[in-house]
Amino acid sequence: MLSPTRTRALLLAAGAAIAGLLAGGLSAGVSHAADHEGCRPDGLYRTPGVDVPYCSVYDAEGREEMGADHRRRVIGYFTGWRTGKDGRPAYLANNIPWDKITHINYAFAHIGGDNRISVGADGPDNAATGMTWPGVAGAEMDPALPYKGHFNLLAKYKKQHPDVKTLISVGGWAETGGHFDGNGTRVSSGGFYAMATNPDGSVNQAGIDTFADSAVAFVKKYGFNGVDVDYEYPTSMKDAGNPLDWPTANPRRAGLVKGYDALMKTLREKLDRAGAADGRHYLLTVAAPSSGYLLRGMETYQMQKYLDYVNIMSYDLHGAWNEYVGPNASLFDDGKDGELAAAGVYGSRQYGGIGYLNTDWAYHYFRGSLPAGRINIGLPYYTRGHKNVQGGTDGLWGKAAATACPAGSGLTTCGDGAVGIDNLWHDKDDNGNESPAGSNPMWHAKNLEKGIVGDYVGRYGFPADTALTGTYVRKYDATLVAPWLWNAQKKVFLSTEDEQSVAAKADYVVDRGIGGTMVWEMAGDYAWNAAKGQYEAGSTLTSLMYDKFKTATPYGARKAGAAALPDRAVDVKVEFTDFKLGDSNYPITPKIKITNNTKAALPGGTEFRFDYATSAPDNASDQSGFAAMVISSGHTGTNVGGLKGDFHRVALKLPAWQSLAPGASVDLAFNYYLPVSTPSNWTVAVSGTTYALAGDLARGTTVVEPGDGSQPPTSPPPSSRPPTSPPPGGSCSNPAYVAGGVHTGGTVVSHRGRNWKAQWWTQNEEPGTTGDWGVWKDLGAC
Repeated sequence: MLSPTRTRALLLAAGAAIAGLLAGGLSAGVSHAADHEGCRPDGLYRTPGVDVPYCSVYDAEGREEMGADHRRRVIGYFTGWRTGKDGRPAYLANNIPWDKITHINYAFAHIGGDNRISVGADGPDNAATGMTWPGVAGAEMDPALPYKGHFNLLAKYKKQHPDVKTLISVGGWAETGGHFDGNGTRVSSGGFYAMATNPDGSVNQAGIDTFADSAVAFVKKYGFNGVDVDYEYPTSMKDAGNPLDWPTANPRRAGLVKGYDALMKTLREKLDRAGAADGRHYLLTVAAPSSGYLLRGMETYQMQKYLDYVNIMSYDLHGAWNEYVGPNASLFDDGKDGELAAAGVYGSRQYGGIGYLNTDWAYHYFRGSLPAGRINIGLPYYTRGHKNVQGGTDGLWGKAAATACPAGSGLTTCGDGAVGIDNLWHDKDDNGNESPAGSNPMWHAKNLEKGIVGDYVGRYGFPADTALTGTYVRKYDATLVAPWLWNAQKKVFLSTEDEQSVAAKADYVVDRGIGGTMVWEMAGDYAWNAAKGQYEAGSTLTSLMYDKFKTATPYGARKAGAAALPDRAVDVKVEFTDFKLGDSNYPITPKIKITNNTKAALPGGTEFRFDYATSAPDNASDQSGFAAMVISSGHTGTNVGGLKGDFHRVALKLPAWQSLAPGASVDLAFNYYLPVSTPSNWTVAVSGTTYALAGDLARGTTVVEPGDGSQPPTSPPPSSRPPTSPPPGGSCSNPAYVAGGVHTGGTVVSHRGRNWKAQWWTQNEEPGTTGDWGVWKDLGAC
């Protein structure tokens, strides 16, 4: 059954087609490609000349359709290796809580030495396409499909749950720069680095085309809804990503971002063309870094425009790769992060005291260039942890230095990672030994917390009579929104997630209009087995998010903030170029290249304005005489407890003596101190009229020539509109809103005949001007 919004979207598309026929069919002036434009998400790139069937996935507001009880995404990674064939607990498609989720990302496919997508050779041992599970209830194969394995079961269950979308995820930590062969041996060929970027740093377009063509054929063959790219990591920071990949990645660092951008553009265009032919929109998504260190080497993440949405890997923020003991995935900064303190972040005027190892910082980084609804925050269903922790508060922000690193890690200094019963989901080093990491499914962590030795420990190599040493006491920091287990006797710290932290993160998603959550990985969720008296794999945390989201308001679908952009746009192109590489790019000093693609000259003094994310402090500037200055700040001060707003707004002007002729370009040197994604929400004022820029790809805009009298003039920006009359209402007993005053979350004020509730800390944001997803919630007339 079609929902009302889907029906409306399809009717609008049909209406556009009928209008086109009445006006002369596909003759001059009528573009069939506009039929689905009303469903295109704000800011999403559309392949030129292709009628992309957005209305097969999105409604008339550009929001994804996921079923009536799914107002936000719950995306679960499903891994192909938990088959049960190794004697350890299986997690199969029948274990997925299909009614609680919206998307499944299958992990992983890889890129072979021939640059094609692959899950290995077909055969009965291939978990993706050939394996079967006789006697397992719910794991019976669908005989109508020509393949078996996980792909068969995913397709079978998707028939029963047609609102759930499946994507094939490519890469991952272990297979970004290589792949595993049929024997489980890692082969150092294939992967993203070599496929997308040549040894000299140039774009390998031939490799990209080969991969993209094979990916399109793959999703069609196995019935997936799209492609998820997990490339770890296309950054210019030296020695980033898997140390096994450094010999391939490091020589290419200067060109990795360009290769990544070309890869995303090519995938988008090939998926769009396939979707137009098939009558369905194919999704393109990524697992994106959350660390400010990694993102500093990824320019302005300019490939975001090609993505349906971004899944932020807002976890692995602390772990045994170094000595600093902290949360795996805290929501906020508390100003005490040991790693950041050691790097001098909190005492730096340039950094603004902003801590960048937390989910809130990462969300705001991407919010600078994407609508909130095209962002999903990541949650880990696994632990990270150290042993022999010294100092800190119950281990938090203490230190745990290792004496040696795992063989083959490529690292010279490591943290002292937890091992043994505190490291159930461990990897092995090159010598087959346990890699210390404190990695456990959350169900095992819950058993540790309760002092329970689960009956599964024998399958992980522990005797059935294993006894726990010490007591694992649950701790919680409300500022960070982070729980952990602290074993004072063993000095073991395990960073966890549970109902309290996940509920707080779900509320955060709802309150800010965020698209949803992404989970790595579903097999780590837990449930209580009363018959056995232990925790096992289940869906407690996923169900909690589902319950929070099913009655939520629709997510934020607009990229711009409180001030709406003009509905007319001009073709003036803006690019951020000439980024320095790696550790040489602090401060971050790219050039802004402005190119006038209109037919009219832009006179000297022409003013541009744009927003950049509050992930960086409000001290951006230029060094080229364009008088760039921050004219409004969405956040000032440290980010303890979270960033308060989404955008800083900058104004700059062409020098009075420098006009910009049609086709001409001009560069200015820009300067900022923490990473931001592509600055957006641009405007330019020409001859008294303010226009948007076509490059923002905003919904509902028409590209015109400056001063084109055939179009009606745009409305003045909200800040210059005459005040509206107060709406009707009775007397208001709540305190009146006072401009310039500080209002904390939960504060209720009256303004223009209505009551307003502050969702979070705010200053100088007038109630009624911040939009549906801004800080002020309209409580109605008073």
